[in-house]
Amino acid sequence: NYLNIGLMILSLGVAYYVPFELFLFSYAVLGPAHYLTEISWLHERKYFSQGKQGPILLTIAAILLFILVYGNDIMKLIYGEDYHSDFYSSGQNSVWTTSLVYIAFISSLFLVIAKKPFYRFIAFLLISASAFVSKSMFLFFSVFLPTLIHVYLFTMLFMLYGALKGRSKSGYLSVIVLLICPVIIVLFAPALSSISNYAITHYDKFKAVNLYSLDLWSHSAYAYPPKDRTGLDFVYNAVYHSRAGVTIMRFIAFAYTYHYLNWFSKTTVIKWHNIPKKRLLVIGILWLAAVGCYVYKYEVGFNVLFLLSFLHVFLEFPLNHVTFIGIYKETRSIISGKPVEPIPVKKVQVKKK
Repeated sequence: NYLNIGLMILSLGVAYYVPFELFLFSYAVLGPAHYLTEISWLHERKYFSQGKQGPILLTIAAILLFILVYGNDIMKLIYGEDYHSDFYSSGQNSVWTTSLVYIAFISSLFLVIAKKPFYRFIAFLLISASAFVSKSMFLFFSVFLPTLIHVYLFTMLFMLYGALKGRSKSGYLSVIVLLICPVIIVLFAPALSSISNYAITHYDKFKAVNLYSLDLWSHSAYAYPPKDRTGLDFVYNAVYHSRAGVTIMRFIAFAYTYHYLNWFSKTTVIKWHNIPKKRLLVIGILWLAAVGCYVYKYEVGFNVLFLLSFLHVFLEFPLNHVTFIGIYKETRSIISGKPVEPIPVKKVQVKKK
């Protein structure tokens, strides 16, 4: 826990001086290693799902998301640049993307709590039928849930759950420090002296999160107040040179970097490294190949790793719900003074010969 407090301070300090560069480095180097090792760890724990079908459905959902995002580009590669799709030009793909994330996230709760396949199937049908309500929740499900909520809020909740289980004062302290870091970023917001051309060129793929965050912050004293809120000049200045834009970027860089460092620092707790040596070797080779893609061309690495990135987010959804339930039970236990009821385990009867 104290090590993680140190890692928070380190991530925060570097994020202040080179937020764009830090994010690009963390996403390209630490990100793929995190995706691969976490998916391996989740596999060892049956993805915290009651049945085998759950992880398969979440994998299919991640593949469908990839098709919805890159389908137009794939068709242009096949039929040429003149290919046109009303589905993509009208923005219908974003509506379907939001519904897909909504279904995957809500359904994951029943992958955790529903023991019988029939109940899980009925829950899936009902959630799919209610997906139309997600149209008004585009920001939550499509923009922030797979990004900032995943790397910051869920990381904090994992830490809180661990602190509650161990009744750890240092664990509570680490959660408090993590909560304070964004406050420091907002209150102490000096301008950036310079941004590298490399960062400006290659951050383009990620700037949507910044722009949506700026829109939410539009009434803040930190907001960028240009006369013309349209055009590339506005986007460029708002993201890279406004006080609000730089503040948001510092938080994004801090959240992503610490999210990865938190994972790799907890080998004795999570034990993600306790896997067969052959699999560890495969993970190492795949990680080198992923970093190689980013080194060759950052956009190539982003496009190639997009599916793996969202796959690890989707496969983690059941664990997110396990954490929510665990925090509730541990909090109730502290208030009532009663121990948390253990998960019932089926006894196996062994016939003697």
